[in-house]
Amino acid sequence: MSDLAIGTSGWNYGHWRGRFYPNDLPSSQWLSFYGRHFRTVEVNVTFYRTPRATTVRTWVAATPEDFVFSVKMNRRITHRHRLSDAAEALETFLAMLAGFGRKLGVVLIQLPPSLRFDRERAEDFFATLRRESPNVRYALEPRHRTWLHEDACALLRHYEIAFCQADSGGRYPTAEIVTAPFVYLRFHGPGALYASAYDEQQLRTVAEKIRAWRDAGLDVYAYFNNDFHGYAVENARKLIEFVGMGRERERR
Repeated sequence: MSDLAIGTSGWNYGHWRGRFYPNDLPSSQWLSFYGRHFRTVEVNVTFYRTPRATTVRTWVAATPEDFVFSVKMNRRITHRHRLSDAAEALETFLAMLAGFGRKLGVVLIQLPPSLRFDRERAEDFFATLRRESPNVRYALEPRHRTWLHEDACALLRHYEIAFCQADSGGRYPTAEIVTAPFVYLRFHGPGALYASAYDEQQLRTVAEKIRAWRDAGLDVYAYFNNDFHGYAVENARKLIEFVGMGRERERR
């Protein structure tokens, strides 16, 4: 059976206190608590800064054996260098990734909306990723429509990089494209970004697609980024229920 991991984008949200985390639970114990309810999380802080090795070890130690961390690539690589001439930043990022060990799930490469598909730039970067980290799974979340073209998708298939199917309520272009042996889903909110919830029918539709992908042998990773009001937690729980896992912490 293929693997399935459903969780939220981040866990360190003060406004989840009383909604998800108990009011009296110290923030230092939030990840451990989270790991008792979900078996995966998407780490977004790595987009802004590189955590210390000791911090990564603390995260790994706080979670169950089968827990999976998906990690967002640092913005120095994606937004400042725009995938070019980023060797030093990439080396630093990959060194940090090593600390996750076998708990590493997927690395998310989120691009700025202004970054168009350029074959030479993309192929150079993807080839570097495969050379420097051949066993790491990568997913690309582009935000410019040129990445939907077949030549871009063909390049992703060649390097087995997943096209991230990201719902943003129509703000950014996306499509149901499968380019790797796994599917990576992100949910930013059907209306207001990060601040709107998915209804049951929307989640049931997603659940049907997940079952079909898994029947085809594809692993599926799904993360809710609509953290306002704890919507991400509620929606992740519901999606797990609708997929038919029968409990919040789905197992391999």
